[in-house]
Amino acid sequence: MGTLYIVATPIGNLDDISRRALDVLRVVDVIAAEDTRHSRRLLSHYGIDTPLTALHEHNERQAGPKLVARLQDGQSVALISDAGTPLLSDPGYHLIRAAQDGDITVVPVPGASALLAALSASGLPAQHFCFEGFLPARGAARRAYLESLADETRTLVFFEAPHRILDTLRDLLALWGKDREAVLARELTKTFETVRRGTLAQLQAWVAGDEDQRRGEIVLLVRGARASAGEQDLDRDSVRTLQVLLDELPVKQAVRLAAQITGKKRNMLYAFAVDANSKKDAD
Repeated sequence: MGTLYIVATPIGNLDDISRRALDVLRVVDVIAAEDTRHSRRLLSHYGIDTPLTALHEHNERQAGPKLVARLQDGQSVALISDAGTPLLSDPGYHLIRAAQDGDITVVPVPGASALLAALSASGLPAQHFCFEGFLPARGAARRAYLESLADETRTLVFFEAPHRILDTLRDLLALWGKDREAVLARELTKTFETVRRGTLAQLQAWVAGDEDQRRGEIVLLVRGARASAGEQDLDRDSVRTLQVLLDELPVKQAVRLAAQITGKKRNMLYAFAVDANSKKDAD
């Protein structure tokens, strides 16, 4: 059996590729790429002449079995996307499932990820987050989807197309309120990299007034909703218990133990813990 390698590639800066990734791309028998023309530029930059084959959302179900057959014949395959880590809003799911079902070894070769790069630089809570990929393109469907996420307390991360970012910000502003904190991360690792944090109202006005912010690759992050009024109404003993634990333990562990001790819901305690830490940092 061959091996299927899932290889992360740069999201912009070509130096953000690992030596291990380059070694794998050089020695495999074939590279399955989302866009062979785009990937050929990366390979050419590093002097890699491994054959390329296309694997994208429109042909994955047809191309996948052919790649699995090659793997079963002993050839090794590297799967790459146009940029970043494969399968995060990119094709490859069906290929990996088929390979695993055929007892073929699947090996991740980690590296750049726009999702994690944006989250790490956002200034928003990152202990718990929810990645939603691309929102629906049509306005009505997008608004319905956002309404379903309105009460989510984790930080939310979206990919968005530049020609839709302003409409998405307007929808978020209308549905989630002007004061919800958000971050626009654009063109990460590239020449015009931008990471800007503000309220939804501030970001919407900024993007509306600057056409350049509607260009390139965009990651949009939005702070999770606050717990409902009923959930915020923790009794004094529960608050004290949580505060004592937070002084000694990481947030996740403190919340888990406080829930066991007090019988309160974890999401209620977690919302309080995040607010408490935010106020402490502000002071």
